[in-house]
Amino acid sequence: MFRRTLTPEDIGRIVRNTRKAAGLRQDELAGAAGVGLRFLVDLERGKPTAQIGKALQVLQVLGCSFEITPPPEAEDTKSK
Repeated sequence: MFRRTLTPEDIGRIVRNTRKAAGLRQDELAGAAGVGLRFLVDLERGKPTAQIGKALQVLQVLGCSFEITPPPEAEDTKSK
């Protein structure tokens, strides 16, 4: 099965489009997610060094899901 790897730019575009669809301004989303406006602006621009914890907070507030699937060999080591 092919799974696409998201880039920081992809995540930023998803955040921006979802925020706009929800009718939220950047400052409103930043406040609801407990992050600074500057962080949200950088996240929407695809800044590659955005903090993952804060990015996950924003995605959660927007109702986005985020899935990480480890490769099969990593799953095999879990049971050993």
